[in-house]
Amino acid sequence: MRAGIGYDVHKLIKGRRLVIGGVEIPYNKGLAGHSDADVLTHAISDSILGAASLGDIGLHFPDTDGEYKNISSIILLGKVCQLIKTKGFAVINIDCVVVAQVPKISPFVMQIRQTLATTMGIDVDNVSVKATTTEGLGFEGKGKGISAFAICMLNKKD
Repeated sequence: MRAGIGYDVHKLIKGRRLVIGGVEIPYNKGLAGHSDADVLTHAISDSILGAASLGDIGLHFPDTDGEYKNISSIILLGKVCQLIKTKGFAVINIDCVVVAQVPKISPFVMQIRQTLATTMGIDVDNVSVKATTTEGLGFEGKGKGISAFAICMLNKKD
């Protein structure tokens, strides 16, 4: 068994779709980034790659590569899961937190969990997603960005 942790943060800007955990969230701003800037999926991908000692998302999908421009981070998460499978690993569970003052993420949590579970090929009961605010403190609290933390547990198959 191996544990991994991931973190990501992106700035909110006008003119972009807001995607969290592979689900489009209605809002007048989206996250700035090379891909779709899905902070939650990036944090999860980093936690999985870290647990398998395979680096991070930037190593495998660099923002200098045009192939990944505006790509869905759910596609990248699927590629991460395929990669760890070739190394003999399988995801057991994921636990994550999305930190955002605005918009409210909690109405979308079940849909996010299902999307992530399907992408990773695990049961939805093994995917925990929580949403919280910073009570107006910091860049998230001022509505300037969104961050996400994720931990995962991997099993090494013999």
